[in-house]
Amino acid sequence: MEGLRRGLWRWKRYHIKVHLADEALLLPLTVRPRDTLSDLRAQLVGQGVSSWKRTFYYNARPLRDHQTVREARLQDGAVLLLVSDPR
Repeated sequence: MEGLRRGLWRWKRYHIKVHLADEALLLPLTVRPRDTLSDLRAQLVGQGVSSWKRTFYYNARPLRDHQTVREARLQDGAVLLLVSDPR
């Protein structure tokens, strides 16, 4: 049973939302646990949203592009904040 449970994570999908603070938009995305934040950026570009020079935040902590959804500890229904870099 444990092997089956471990094998199912490959098929798991999370429905998250990205809040674009500058445009006041809330965009839905479907991601897998092994997707990186760079993959999320690619999905946003596919929806016509540029995420260049912006940082993802989750629970008031910045996320790095190389992190996976699992490493960032995102859950189903999570909302990420995408904010322009202050520099």
